[in-house]
Amino acid sequence: MTFDDVRRFLLALPGVEETTSYGTPSFKLGRKMLTRLREDGDTLVLPDVESDERAMLIEAEPAVFYVTDHYRGWPMVLARLSAAEPAQVEPLLLRRWRAVAPKRLLAAYDAER
Repeated sequence: MTFDDVRRFLLALPGVEETTSYGTPSFKLGRKMLTRLREDGDTLVLPDVESDERAMLIEAEPAVFYVTDHYRGWPMVLARLSAAEPAQVEPLLLRRWRAVAPKRLLAAYDAER
């Protein structure tokens, strides 16, 4: 998976904007960050992943998912894009979008599906 794959997936969702965060490319819905690319250019920061789920992801797919000490106390997991498949990352991105999307965007998105 590449960052361009992430970009295509997220920009297809209503209301998503590409911006920057900490000097790296990121995507937001309103003022809420959906994800950002870390400085290494290969790692995606995925918010809204609690520690139990994060542990399961890391155990199941250690080549893809990991966490650094910096993120350990936060509900986030890191994903190596070069090792990831879209089916591993896109559900986490969609879940984050759904968590922060206003009801009108959710209704419009669900109506299209």
